[in-house]
Amino acid sequence: MPFDKRPAHNRPARNGSSGSRSSGSRSSGARPAPGLPTRKQILDFIQNSTEPAGKREISRHFGLKGNEKIQLKALLKDMAEEGLIDGKRTAFHKMGGLPKVTVLRVVDIDEGEAIAVPDTWQPEDGTPPPRIRLVEKGLGKRGGGSALRKGDRVLSRTEESATGWRAFPMKKLELRSEQILGVVEIDGGGKPWLAPVDKRIRNSSPISDLGEAKAGELVLGVPIGRSARPSVKVTEVLGEPLAPKSFSLIAIHKHGIPNHFTEENIAEAETAAKLPLSPDHREDLRHLPIVAIDPSDARDHDDAIWAQPDGQGGFDALVAIADVSFYVRPGGQIDREARRRGNSVYFPDRVVPMLPEVLSADVCSLRSGEDRAAMACHLKIDAEGKITDWRFTRAIVRIDEVIAYEEAQSRIDEGRAQEHLTNLWAAWKALATARANRDPLELELPERRVKLDEKGRITEIAIRERLDAHRVVEDFMIAANVAAAKALEAKVAPVVYRIHETPSREKLMALKDYLATFGKKLAMGQVITPSLFNRMLKDVTDETEKALIMEAVLRSQTQAYYGPANAGHFGLALASYAHFTSPIRRYADLLVHRALVDAYGLEQSKPQADIPALSGLSDRDREDLGRVSDAISQAERRAMEAERETIDRYVAAWLASRVGEVFDTRITGVQKFGFFATIVGLGGDGLVPVSTLGDERFTYDEKAQVLVGDETGTTFSIGQILKLRLAEANPLTGALKYELPEGGGRIEPRGNKPMLKHKGKYAVGQRGRPKNIRHQGRGKR
Repeated sequence: MPFDKRPAHNRPARNGSSGSRSSGSRSSGARPAPGLPTRKQILDFIQNSTEPAGKREISRHFGLKGNEKIQLKALLKDMAEEGLIDGKRTAFHKMGGLPKVTVLRVVDIDEGEAIAVPDTWQPEDGTPPPRIRLVEKGLGKRGGGSALRKGDRVLSRTEESATGWRAFPMKKLELRSEQILGVVEIDGGGKPWLAPVDKRIRNSSPISDLGEAKAGELVLGVPIGRSARPSVKVTEVLGEPLAPKSFSLIAIHKHGIPNHFTEENIAEAETAAKLPLSPDHREDLRHLPIVAIDPSDARDHDDAIWAQPDGQGGFDALVAIADVSFYVRPGGQIDREARRRGNSVYFPDRVVPMLPEVLSADVCSLRSGEDRAAMACHLKIDAEGKITDWRFTRAIVRIDEVIAYEEAQSRIDEGRAQEHLTNLWAAWKALATARANRDPLELELPERRVKLDEKGRITEIAIRERLDAHRVVEDFMIAANVAAAKALEAKVAPVVYRIHETPSREKLMALKDYLATFGKKLAMGQVITPSLFNRMLKDVTDETEKALIMEAVLRSQTQAYYGPANAGHFGLALASYAHFTSPIRRYADLLVHRALVDAYGLEQSKPQADIPALSGLSDRDREDLGRVSDAISQAERRAMEAERETIDRYVAAWLASRVGEVFDTRITGVQKFGFFATIVGLGGDGLVPVSTLGDERFTYDEKAQVLVGDETGTTFSIGQILKLRLAEANPLTGALKYELPEGGGRIEPRGNKPMLKHKGKYAVGQRGRPKNIRHQGRGKR
C-alpha cells in the first residue's frame, strides 16, 4: 500500500529525537542522551521530580546547552499555552485534560455542527486527541448550518460535560495555509520542487524543507511565508503516486473521504450481522423467482425485482430492497459512521463503502440462494403503466438469480429467457409507456468505464453501453421510489425527498441568448417543463447542432439534492420522489426505510444483542431532517467530484503513451482563454489554449460561446467536431492538453519553472491576456 496511514505520532521519528530516548527522572539516576527533549519527556520529568522543576532544572537534566536552552524556553511557552503545564517562571506543574482556553482546529462538520480537535495535539504516546463539539454563537452562524468550515482555527473556551467535551468559540483565527498534495521533482541543479496534483494549479513550487521525501514521492506540504509564490515545507510522505491503484487513493486523501472503520464499528457490524431472521415477523417471499440484475462487476446487490401478469392487462410487481435498517440502527456506532460518510464512493479499483464489509458485501447484499432480510415494495401496475396501488412490508427473500445486464439482455434478444424474466420485460414496457407519457428530460449522457486487470493496470477505457436491461431496472426503481414518497406522504410522515428544481431564471436567460444564435426561440413566459427541452432537441436534425443544444440544456439544469421540503423532481417530471432503493450505499435511502418502519408499524422484536433496540427514525431526525439532508447532499457532491477526478487520472494515464497522436474530438466548452475538447468515443476533457491557435486575434462572444478569428472568421464552438493532436497527458493531475495538428503554437509543458526577467530589483513575468484574444462580452463593445 503506497500510503502510510498511521498517525504521525505513531510513525518512526525522522530526526531520532522521539520517545526512543529515556524519559527518566531526577531520582532515577538515568541520564537521557543530549538534545532537546520531547513534550512527553518534559512532562514525565516534571511529574517524577522530587522538587519544583523550572527551566534551569529541566536544562540541567537533559544536558541542554546554548541554542538548545533558547529552544527549550520556546517549547515550554508553547506547552503552557496548550495547557500541558502551568506555573511561574521558575517552576512548572503538569496539568491534566484540556486547558480552559485553547486553539481548536475544525476537522469535521457533522450535520451542521463543527467538530474540532486541539490545534497542536502531538502526544508521543499516540493518545488520540479528544473530539470537541463547538457550540457556535456570535460567529455569523445562520440557519441550520455552521459558520465554520473544515480547517478553520478558533480560539475557544472549553468545558467537559456529561456527553463529552464541548467548546464555545471566542475568536476565529487567521487560517494557516492549506496543505498542498503533490509530487517531489528534482531539477537539473538538484533543487527540489513540488508538482501539485490539482490540475487547476499550473506551476510547481520550490521546496525549502524536503524532510526525508525523495524524488517521485507523493507528499503533503504547507506553504512557508506570505509571498505570492512561497516555498513549501514537506509535512508528510504518502508514497508512490503512479503505482497501480494509487489514483483513487489520491482522491480519497485530497477530498478527506473516510476510508477506515474503527474496531468499534466493525465489532458492532459483526454483532448486527448475526441477528436472526424470523418468518413470524416478516412476509415470506422465498417462493417467488426474484432476480437481481446488476453490473457484471457489482460488489453489492441492493435491489431485486419480480413481476407477473394480473389477468387484467396489468401486472403485480415486487421491488425487494435490502433491509439495511434492521442491521444499522439509529444511535449505534455503525450508524454514526454511515451518517458521516453519507454514501459509498465508487472508484475503478475499489469501493469506499458506507457500511462495513460484513454488512455491505455480505449480510445486506441480496445474494442468490440465501435467505435475506428485505424491505418489500408491492406494486399494482395497470395496462398503461400507472401505479394504482402499493404496500410496504418487511420480508424474507431468497434471490433466484443474480444476472449481469448484458446476460439478461442477450437472453431476451435470443429468445431463451425464463418466464419470470419475460414477465419483467413485459411489465417494463407498460412502465415505459407511462414514462413516455410523463415525458421526463431525455439527455444522452455517455458514461466512461475503466477496466483494470488483477494488478490494477488499465486494460480498456470505453463508453458504457446503454441496454434495455438498464432501463428495465431503472424504471422499476423509479416506481418504487415514487411509491415510497407517496406512502410516507399518506401518513404525514417525515420524508427525505430527492429534489431536482426547475432551472433558475438566470440560467434560462443564458440558454435563451445561446439558442438565439441558432435562430431558435425560448419563450420565457411559458411553463418550463422537461418536454419543452425534449421537443427542442427532436426538432434538430443536424447532429452537430443537436450536440451543441444538448450541452447547453445540460448546463442550464440545477444540481439535485436531498431535503425534507418537497420541490418535485424536474428531470423525471415527478411531483414527489424519494430515494428508497439503495440503502447499502446511500444514507438517504436508509432514512426513508426508517420512516416507513415508523409510519407502517414494521418494527421488529427487540434484539437480544447489544445494539440499539429500535430501527425507525431517531427523535433527532424526526424533529429536524434538514440538517442530515444537507450533510448527505454535501457528501454526495464530494463523492462525485472524487470519482470524476479519478476517472480523469485513469484516462490521462491511458493516453500518456499516445501523446503526439491526432484524434477526432468534440468541443465541450469555450472560454476566452481557449476551448475544451474531448476525444469522441473515449472521453478525456482537455484544453486547447487560445495562445496555440496562431497569430490571428480571436474574439470571444460570450452569448454565443464561440471564439471567432478576426481575419479568417474561423470559429470554435461547443459541439464542433475537429481533429486535434494530444500534446500533454498528465496522469498525476488528470489534465490533458490538445493543439491544432497544423499551424498555431505549441503547448508549454506543465510545471515548467517560470522564466522571469528582472526589472529593477524585482523579478517579473509577462502579464495580462494572451496577445491574440479580445473579449466580447455583455458590456461595452
